[in-house]
Amino acid sequence: MTPGGEYHVATFYRFVAIRDTEHLRTRMQRDGAELGLAGTVLIAREGINGTIAGPPGAVDSWLDAWRADPRFAGLRVGFSTAPEIPFHRWKVKTRDEVVALGRHEVDPEVVAGERVDVATWNRLLDDPEVVVVDVRNRYETAVGTFPGALDPDTRAFNEFPAFVARRLDPGRDRKVAMFCTGGVRCEKASSYLLSVGFPEVLQLQGGILGYFANAPVHNRFAGDCFLFDQRVAVARDLGVGEWESCRACRSPLARHDRLSPLFRQGESCPRCHDMLTEAQRSRFAERRRQVSLAAARGERHVGARMRTENP
Repeated sequence: MTPGGEYHVATFYRFVAIRDTEHLRTRMQRDGAELGLAGTVLIAREGINGTIAGPPGAVDSWLDAWRADPRFAGLRVGFSTAPEIPFHRWKVKTRDEVVALGRHEVDPEVVAGERVDVATWNRLLDDPEVVVVDVRNRYETAVGTFPGALDPDTRAFNEFPAFVARRLDPGRDRKVAMFCTGGVRCEKASSYLLSVGFPEVLQLQGGILGYFANAPVHNRFAGDCFLFDQRVAVARDLGVGEWESCRACRSPLARHDRLSPLFRQGESCPRCHDMLTEAQRSRFAERRRQVSLAAARGERHVGARMRTENP
């Protein structure tokens, strides 16, 4: 059950062998467009991963139709809501990997870390023998994380193996518990850890979004959960957080960031202000002008694309 809101947002994934990726892409693109959905679905030979949004009935119809396919009967889905559609477009794309780790020998369909529920996860947080790892990237962990979790300080998921080689040791770190936004990166990261000799690897079932949905009282997360859509982040109640996204560098911005003299709406923020070229400043200023003109006409201007890596 999701909290109140006008639009439903479904985050889902499934690791399963897919041979007809292009045919599947065409069908999913057509079906989503007919239902008026927005969002992104990625298809690879290893499975599917996506976040979609639309009226509740449309989202449910799309999911129910694809769950009827035996390959996707076990689709792992998490729900949230949004007051507005948090995506500009409907896109179904094929990729080499649904989350790009860069290690094609890793197969989560064959082996992955044990999934644990909220109560078990909270006990793991208190266990001194457990190494808790946040599998997400630095711009995500800056918005919120579990206190004490190891931050890999990565810019992209494909840097995770280098982090493991640098900071973790299967002989020393005998029990590793990991989490991400919705579960898909943990599924693959846990499979990778098991493949390189870590004896016990666990993952938070449903990721942070699942934790928020199932831990209304004993919620141990500090901050909000970053999202790859126009909401930027959600709070513990899965409502939209108070973050904005810098239209220049895409960094999530808290209120104090937006009060900085280096913040210019639609053009720059404290993180990127000193790194922008004059050409970039001019381009972003023109984009802001076009957004203002579109708003004056009562239209929606489609801005820069959000990061495309899903949870």
